[in-house]
Amino acid sequence: MELSTLCTQALALVQEVAQFIAKELGQVESIEVKAEQFNNLVSYVDKTSEQKLIAGLGALLPGSVFLAEEGTSAQETGEWRWIIDPLDGTTNFLHQLPCFAISVGLEHQGVMVLGVVHEVSRNESFYAWKGGGAYLNGKRIQVSHRDGLREALVATGFPYHDFSRIEAYQKVSEYLMRHTRGIRRWGAAAVDLAYVACGRYDFFFEYHLQPWDVAAGGLLIQEAGGIVGDFQGTQDKCWSGEEMLAGSPQVIAEVSEIFKTHFG
Repeated sequence: MELSTLCTQALALVQEVAQFIAKELGQVESIEVKAEQFNNLVSYVDKTSEQKLIAGLGALLPGSVFLAEEGTSAQETGEWRWIIDPLDGTTNFLHQLPCFAISVGLEHQGVMVLGVVHEVSRNESFYAWKGGGAYLNGKRIQVSHRDGLREALVATGFPYHDFSRIEAYQKVSEYLMRHTRGIRRWGAAAVDLAYVACGRYDFFFEYHLQPWDVAAGGLLIQEAGGIVGDFQGTQDKCWSGEEMLAGSPQVIAEVSEIFKTHFG
């Protein structure tokens, strides 16, 4: 199957599940929310969305396997693997704050080849397939072309569970506060990465993420002309989510030494 066709089909499924999520906004009772660990909330909306996505994607690509955040399917390895976050930004959703999304990536023999991020609040669909470019609601997108760090707007996610590198994180953040147009934190990494891909942000950094946080968004940035890597600039090690530094080439080139210095 052509990746472009598969992307179109996956996008239609994601948009359908997004309608379910939108209808549930404000309907979740506190007793229906589970804290799987501190500051990691999950509800029936996450679980149901994941089940719908797995059923639909499995039908689109028979024999494919899944790596999904809520674990409603066995986490297996295979030639074709879907990597799913059924509701990125669950805390935002539960507090009825904007910025929550579905993220779906497809990996072929260890290489990301397809990505869809649908931000539910604004009904924006970001999607890409390997070699085909990146798109937002049907229009081609590219990373920003702003000249250097002083014009850059930065996206990040605050540490909420792993504080082992908080001092390095704070030092880098202070430097960026002093040398950029500012730092923003939405609370949904997939959306941050999609916004980098379309040029709203100039780069994104965060540590202690998971593969489902970065799979689709990372491919979006690559297909939009950006660079994706870890804090040391290694591109093949960032897909685990342990570290990600991604953005436009000119800004990444300028800021990379700051990350190597503090996180080395």
